[in-house]
Amino acid sequence: MLLYQPNSGYCYNSDSILLYGFITQFTPKGKLLDVGVGCGIVGLLVGRDFPAVELEGAEKQAVYAEFARRNASINGIGYTLHEGDFLELGGHGTYDWIVSNPPFYHEGSARSENEMVHQARYNVHLPIEPFVIKISKLLKSNGEAIVCYDARQFVPLCSAFESRGLRVCDVQFVHSKSDRSSTLVMIHVKKNSKSLANILPPLIMFEEGKYTPAVEAIYEKAKVHSIKCPI
Repeated sequence: MLLYQPNSGYCYNSDSILLYGFITQFTPKGKLLDVGVGCGIVGLLVGRDFPAVELEGAEKQAVYAEFARRNASINGIGYTLHEGDFLELGGHGTYDWIVSNPPFYHEGSARSENEMVHQARYNVHLPIEPFVIKISKLLKSNGEAIVCYDARQFVPLCSAFESRGLRVCDVQFVHSKSDRSSTLVMIHVKKNSKSLANILPPLIMFEEGKYTPAVEAIYEKAKVHSIKCPI
């Protein structure tokens, strides 16, 4: 897949690729919304691989919305993009699936002075509670959602999901190395489910200075070629 993205501002990283790999374990179908699409990478990869998905996206930064539209067109993927704040999204019905690599850095993190980067990375622009409440409202009664998030905020995120009737069903922590603390977690939830949580083996990124076979396989499956260009 060919993806254009701005040569300044936020660009996708391994989080999006790993989230895509996690999503593919669950074979999504039906109406799917990608929240905070950026250049469109997560939703477009899912739309490419799962033809039973009816793909929509939400993005409030006009620059990224334009890149996402162009990337969908270039790759021949059907795509409906809603430009605006996800928390204000309405009038488009409910969804079978919602996926998101949202802004999840807290304000105590080293702050970027680039406003485009700041909106794309810091959860002050999409706090946990409103984010989860909106997901719950937009999901169908048996709908499912998958997100990645800062592992250090795992407890409040799970608490928010459970309080809104979204059962945490599958969890996988990502570690840069086997002896390092996790910095990323991927979570699969189902609305109105009573399932017990399935904690998957951790996903280790690097081993002896290179990607582990598990991570290499995800990148190989994604087959993404990125080109930076002027905004």
